[in-house]
Amino acid sequence: MIDRRFIGHELAPFSVPVEAGRLRFFAKATGQRDPVYSDEAVARAAGHPHLPVPPTFLFCLEMEAPNPAAIRELLGMDFRNLLHGEQGFTYHALAYAGDTLTFRQRIDDIYDKKGGALEFVVRKTEVSNQHGERVAELRCVTVIRHPEELI
Repeated sequence: MIDRRFIGHELAPFSVPVEAGRLRFFAKATGQRDPVYSDEAVARAAGHPHLPVPPTFLFCLEMEAPNPAAIRELLGMDFRNLLHGEQGFTYHALAYAGDTLTFRQRIDDIYDKKGGALEFVVRKTEVSNQHGERVAELRCVTVIRHPEELI
């Protein structure tokens, strides 16, 4: 069982620049047809200062952490037994190409179900821009299967 004392543990914040080329590539890779996400002129005509960051791209930027596996390593989570349980977003403001976003990750909760056969780790990440304005909150739930506990 994962030690519940890790609830509330915060990792060191890190910052990531938002590059227009990566936004264009993400829009293409995800089949985004709205040119506001890939054409600077269209974005400006729509009232944006630069290309807007598509909402789910924030999870891609979160993977730019100095050690994307830090929480898994801290908690001793075995990759062979991990499942992606859920993810969610709460948006407060748009982010744009040229911004530098800061990510603050925290273990928000740890709990179990099925008599400990399944454990859940809830990670909450607060994202702010270079002006200190809150952009979003990301929520990710990782499920750890303990096969020896399953009936």
